[in-house]
Amino acid sequence: MSQLPLRVKRPVSPVPEQDWSELTSEAAGVKYAIRKTERQDKSIALDADIDTATLSRAKAGQARLSETDLDAFMDATGSEAPLYAWLLRRGYDPRSLRKLESETERELRQAREEISRMRAEREIELRLMKELRS
Repeated sequence: MSQLPLRVKRPVSPVPEQDWSELTSEAAGVKYAIRKTERQDKSIALDADIDTATLSRAKAGQARLSETDLDAFMDATGSEAPLYAWLLRRGYDPRSLRKLESETERELRQAREEISRMRAEREIELRLMKELRS
């Protein structure tokens, strides 16, 4: 009987722009994520199903986590700092990237943007009507 893969997924907390200068490498991103969780390495390794020694070497920059382990690590810490490190290293601005969205999510976002635009236009119309009356 195979075991179900249970994955700890903590809520994602943003990496503040003032901290981006710390993210000079993937290892720095791993170290940053661990520090920000305020949890022990062993606890994170257990949640991510990563060998503690492997996580320690990745944190020191002596090894790299596999793609699967890095994904599980980011879920377990709730920090995407290693991803930010790669984006910054490649010259991308993390603020301009967004997650892929489903068709429903896209439609909802577009509807909200349209409502916001319409509200702004309505506000202008109301001010103009008020000025014309006085």
